[in-house]
Amino acid sequence: MIAAVVERCAGIDVGKKFVMVCVMTGAAHEEPRAETRKFSTVRGELVKMREWLQAEGCTHVVMESTGCYWKPVLNVLEDDADYRVAVVLANPQHVKGLTGHKTDPHDARWLAHLLRHGMVRPSFIPERAVRDLRELTRLRRRFIGAGAQERNRVQKVLEDANVKIGDVLSDVFGLSGQLMLEAMVKGCTDPAAIADLALGVARKKIGQLEAALEGHQMRSTHRLLIGHSMRHMAFLAQEVDQLDEEIAGLIGEAGLSPQYELLQTIPGIQKTAAAAMLAECGGNMEQFRQPRSFCCWSGVAPGNHQSAGIRRRAPATPGNPNMKAALVESGWSAARTKDTEFEDRYHRLKVRLGHKRAIVATAHSLALTVFEVLRSGPPYTPRQPHFKARDIARLRRHHSRRLRTLGRWLEQQPSS
Repeated sequence: MIAAVVERCAGIDVGKKFVMVCVMTGAAHEEPRAETRKFSTVRGELVKMREWLQAEGCTHVVMESTGCYWKPVLNVLEDDADYRVAVVLANPQHVKGLTGHKTDPHDARWLAHLLRHGMVRPSFIPERAVRDLRELTRLRRRFIGAGAQERNRVQKVLEDANVKIGDVLSDVFGLSGQLMLEAMVKGCTDPAAIADLALGVARKKIGQLEAALEGHQMRSTHRLLIGHSMRHMAFLAQEVDQLDEEIAGLIGEAGLSPQYELLQTIPGIQKTAAAAMLAECGGNMEQFRQPRSFCCWSGVAPGNHQSAGIRRRAPATPGNPNMKAALVESGWSAARTKDTEFEDRYHRLKVRLGHKRAIVATAHSLALTVFEVLRSGPPYTPRQPHFKARDIARLRRHHSRRLRTLGRWLEQQPSS
């Protein structure tokens, strides 16, 4: 028998149009009293639900993180300053009921039962200001992705029109490439005139550009497609710039400026990545019990697969995808930063694990550093590359062997 730890709690099965609420009350050593009610998801009905929970004296509420449908319920529960209830957000995979017994009332009762006995692992719910910041940073990331899709679309149209400037220019959407694209959209068909628009280092490739443009089959439809994509990319760039200003202002309003500056002292983390990390995890590390909990939540902790005493390679644990993306991108940048512990770790692991796994391992080290900096407070202090005892012994053996080989070679050389 698992002892009850919460005497007054409620389980909420959330949906788009209605929620099913089961309230369990009773002493820990007694059989609880359960009552289930159904409420619509309009605000007035949710307020009635909150008043009922308050009348029953519920101190804890649990619901599944089902899409975005749990957010209206959370907003209503947070609005009343006189009634403070601990909201527990559960992973649906962790509280899945038995197959063949799934109904909305049963799901609500099962959630309440698990919460009453302390068997629900709560997910992290940031403060409202951090949630607002999270929406902006995620929208910015979607705009960046949309811009990349438009670039790929333009490349596809150029290939269809037999325009091969992408094989000559390192960046088709640099200044030289954009000038050429604008000229082609306006109807210019002379390869020499288009190639002459190259600037800077690209002027050394004018001959190659003319060859890449010679005999192209740019039609009016191609020009329309490229024009639409170029205007869309310009619009997205303006929206991203505006979002950057709004994100910076919201960071200041939320009181996250000190943490924002601290994160940028870590190699590989710049303004965009620092804002994305703060939006996902907040500036307070108290919600994570220890560094490995933060790494697991971030999705960069190493996997664990052991059976019959044999350990097998396992992928990284699933976690917050947006936090993982920010850490992996920053880890990639940190691996290219000279004379840092992250560069050393990446190059040591790349030989054995390969590029991709080494990048994820570097992101794991970066996550540990982020946790340490945000929890303790002082800026990042560069550390010397870490060498284990076995690595030192291996290097000593290698260089000793090389010195002995060099000594024998010198002995064999004729004296001058």
